[in-house]
Amino acid sequence: MPVRADDLPRTAVPAPPPGLVTVGRFDQPPGYGINRPRGADSWLFTWTTGGRGILGQGATRVTAGDGDLVVLGPGVPHRYGIAPGARHWAFWWVHCQARSSWVGRLGPHEVGDRLYTVGAGHGRDRIETAFRRMLADARWGGLGTPPEPVRPADGEVAVAHGTVARELALCCLEEIVLLATARVGPSPSGIDERIRLVEALIAADPAAPHSVRSLAEGVSLSPSRFAHLFTEQLGHSPMAALREARLRHAARLLEATELSVERVAAASGFGSPFHFNRLFRRRYGTPPGAYRAAQRGTSG
Repeated sequence: MPVRADDLPRTAVPAPPPGLVTVGRFDQPPGYGINRPRGADSWLFTWTTGGRGILGQGATRVTAGDGDLVVLGPGVPHRYGIAPGARHWAFWWVHCQARSSWVGRLGPHEVGDRLYTVGAGHGRDRIETAFRRMLADARWGGLGTPPEPVRPADGEVAVAHGTVARELALCCLEEIVLLATARVGPSPSGIDERIRLVEALIAADPAAPHSVRSLAEGVSLSPSRFAHLFTEQLGHSPMAALREARLRHAARLLEATELSVERVAAASGFGSPFHFNRLFRRRYGTPPGAYRAAQRGTSG
């Protein structure tokens, strides 16, 4: 959350060149701080793993605690350091040029002056592993066996000089951005967050062996309470939503692949090709094979 921080550190330190991907992990004691009155040409990504930090960008200040991702965009004066009263600040940091898609993902989390903050959520073990892999990949020259993720020492820094190392490191950072921003937030339509989470789960993997019980367990509800809440809020049952998602998935496979109808049925979560054909015809008005032929004819 935004805070006052008139006593942010004053030590001026230049940022790494914007064309490099530089990654490191620090665990700093009280008194640590960086000040860049002209900002940086690169983006700065920080992810706190312990203690508390305070980061300022332009007129905006935020505190960062365990699991918080804070991103500072280029071209704006910034300062950061250990938060007043904190015993230490442990954090990963990356300087690089951000991919355009990341800016869109971070946009809803902007709190001002190109400063973005994403609170702690799920996927933290994967985020930690991605940072460790990034540190290892940044040092790889592209020859021999790719390195395993490493457990870094305090103050360890790596610079990705080669093309392979740079692209692998950026892929790790993309994973981090996706994981940090993927959480389901408050629903402007008033739909319960747990129901939106189940919708996202079904859409992400409609062929999985979902059941009312497994979906309910995923959001810590009893099966009866979950089924009632889902139907009340969306106007149809969880199994009806699952069936619709599977049929949409099957239609996409018919349009984009050469899989047989039987394999499309199996890949979409239908155990019986006959049952699949019947449901597909009811939903799209034509059998799967004819649907594929019609779509290919339209594309041609």
